[in-house]
This record gives sequence, C-alpha cells and structure tokens, in this order.
Amino acid sequence: MTLLVTGGAGFIGGNFVLDWLAQPGAEPVLNLDKLTYAGNLETLASVSQDARHIFVQGDIADAELLARLLAEHRPRAVLNFAAESHVDRSILGPEDFIQTNVLGTFRLLEAVRAYWGGLEPAAKEAFRFLHVSTDEVYGSLAAGDAAFTETHRYEPNSPYSASKAASDHLVRAYHHTYGLPVLTTNCSNNYGPFHFPEKLIPLMIVNALAGKPLPVYGDGMQIRDWLYVKDHCSAIRRVLEAGRLGEVYNVGGWNEKANIEIVHTLCDLLDELQPRADGQSYRGQITHVTDRPGHDRRYAIDARKLHEELGWRPAETFESGIRKTVRWYLDNPGWVSRVQSGAYRDWVQTQYGSDA
Repeated sequence: MTLLVTGGAGFIGGNFVLDWLAQPGAEPVLNLDKLTYAGNLETLASVSQDARHIFVQGDIADAELLARLLAEHRPRAVLNFAAESHVDRSILGPEDFIQTNVLGTFRLLEAVRAYWGGLEPAAKEAFRFLHVSTDEVYGSLAAGDAAFTETHRYEPNSPYSASKAASDHLVRAYHHTYGLPVLTTNCSNNYGPFHFPEKLIPLMIVNALAGKPLPVYGDGMQIRDWLYVKDHCSAIRRVLEAGRLGEVYNVGGWNEKANIEIVHTLCDLLDELQPRADGQSYRGQITHVTDRPGHDRRYAIDARKLHEELGWRPAETFESGIRKTVRWYLDNPGWVSRVQSGAYRDWVQTQYGSDA
C-alpha cells in the first residue's frame, strides 16, 4: 500500500513525509511536488535514499501526470498539502493562488474520482482523500468572539484564504455529489523546522541573527493560534486513520498569541541561546511597518471535535515548541543560507523594503 502526498516538499508536507516514514511499519510515500520557491528537497535529505520515498516533480493541475501516477502506484489514500499559502504573495499576485489552490485541487479531485471509481469494492471502501486547509477560510474574529468551530461560516478576507475556501467547497461537493470518501482538516498557524523564512517566526529568527530589522505589521496585536508542525502531522495521521467521511476537523494548538508577543518571545530566546555580540537585546531590532491590506485581526481554533471524537491533543506547549524551533534554526544555518535564494531576497525586499 502507498500514500500519495501532494506538496510533500513544502513546510507542512515535508514534515509530514518525514514524520510518516518515521512511524513503525510505515507505508511508502509517493511525493508529488511542483518545487516552487517554497518547495525544498533538502528538507527531505534524510529520506533521499529511503526506498519507501518516491519523489516526482510535477503539478497537481497536470491531469495526465496524475492519472499515470495513480494508475502506476495504486495509492490507498491521497493527502493534499499542495497549495500556495502566503497571504502577502496572494495580495501582490493572486493568479498563482487561483491556479494551484482552485484549479489544481479541481484537477486532483477529478483524477482521484476516476481512479477511485475503478477500484475493487474493498479498496474503494478503504480509500481516503484528505484535504489539508487553513483556519483563514473562516475570516477574522473580534476579541471576545468564540473560537472557530467546524460549522463557522466561511468569510475569507484575502485572495489566499478565498482560494482555499474554494478548494474546501470543491472537496465537500465531490463527497456529496460523487460519494468520494473525503476528509478535510483546517489548521491554525504552523511553526517548526524547515519553515521557509517568509512567514513570521522563521523570518524573525533569520533577520535577528543577520542583524536586520524585525518587521512587525501595524501594532503587532494581530492574534493567531499557534500549532507546532509535528503536532499537526500527528493530527493528520489520526484523522486519516479514524475520521468520519465527509467531516471537517479543526486542528489547533490552543495557543492564542499576539504577533508582537511572538516576536518578543523569539528575541528573548535568542538573547539566551545566541546573544548579540554587543550585549544588547534582539528586541532593539523590532521595526513596525505599515499594516497589510485586509489583515485579519484574530484567529482562534476550537479543536474539541478532534479531541472528543478521535482523542487527539497537541503534545507540545507553545513554550516547548518554540524553544525547539529556535534551537533547530540555530543548529541548521546551512539549510537557512541555502534556502535564501536570490528570488527569496528579492521577495523580502519587495515586501518589506530595502532594510528587511
């Protein structure tokens, strides 16, 4: 038996592949990734010689490739991590998000529907399509609002979240219209090893160590629920194993933190683990920049359904997870330097200005 994992060279997908293959008796993984700027095969270096890991460079919008891979490898499940995921990039160039997150998901669903329809009855019943999505589809919460549940109305506020909302609706429709055995997870903000340094936590770590400004949008009081990526991987394994067909499961870390609090925590950890040569705190590098358009004020995930139905809770507290994350970046400067390509530096300069 095999799993087809799409987007398995990205941050969450790559961590999932590593996590899956580390489990006793793990099935092989067919890893399909387009290798855009955020796809990095170096993340998968530890399994590069593992016969259970088969990598194919390709696009989930390539219908012919999908049909061939499904026919050749006969997976018992498809896990869709493939997505354009950075809000800032979606504001500057939304078309890539429509192409990958909407059209790509559609093409993947069509290919999987055809493959699933041709399976023998027992294999057809056992098959699963798991779609990995985001809490951003739910929109923004006010300070006193209850956290997002799985039945919260969709109110996406960025081209990114709108494209992911569309993909979620397609997955739901393919279950109700065609009977495709789907599962959807909507996660909160992930952090941890192998995170491309454009998102808040890795960007702050990398810039701090380079002596650069730490750009914080607006007043920095935007609140997010933070989930350690390895906890996210364990949640996906559990949903794949026992989730009810057609259901949505929110995955959160029960860690609501303001962005400025995150930045302060990172500075304090770096002050402890790798102090500046001048003895000053990294907090002195914090720079407030103009807020981005349509910036959601607060996300919060209610993950009780996942806990009550499937018995899952995160293993890491924010304090333990963020310390592990900072330690990983300090221990892996080579990975960080190599991932910072010319295209990445151009992007950061475009987004935050020449001082970033």
